[in-house]
Amino acid sequence: MIRIGVVASVRLARDKTHMSPAQPEPSAPAILVDADACPVKDEVYRVAERYGVAVTIVANSFIRIPDDPLISRVIVSDGFDAADDWIAEQAHERALVITADILLAERCLEAGAAVLSPKGTAFTENSIGGAVATRAIMVDLTAGGEQIGGPAPFTRADRSRFLQAMDAATRRLLRPR
Repeated sequence: MIRIGVVASVRLARDKTHMSPAQPEPSAPAILVDADACPVKDEVYRVAERYGVAVTIVANSFIRIPDDPLISRVIVSDGFDAADDWIAEQAHERALVITADILLAERCLEAGAAVLSPKGTAFTENSIGGAVATRAIMVDLTAGGEQIGGPAPFTRADRSRFLQAMDAATRRLLRPR
């Protein structure tokens, strides 16, 4: 595992031996994935390959990625929210961010990025406030000792909904501006 300071960035070339920094061009369309617990990485790779859009997988530990010049990985430190901070700093108007983290979604929306959850739900300027408020209530209930359970299990319908939403979001990302 490569760790240098706060962020170590690695792009593996076809021969898996060449390493170079992976930083998306701010003006180029890009897909940024909060990858540590992301169940739809394979779907992201498929859609990105179909449209020729660069993907950056961001995690705090090594995650295997396909041997594709459009796909890169960034390994950040184990610091609290290090992956979120890197993604939020890279988010821009031509970026699509994939995350289940509501607070990261809010930060990326503020930067002008489009944001999708792994279940295919689009976070928007209109929906993020309610999502943040609900999250805060759940945190308070949990802190007060309430047993509220976790999210529903990820299903095939969720995967299908994500694929449809990501395809549509990627097409929007590629529209001329």
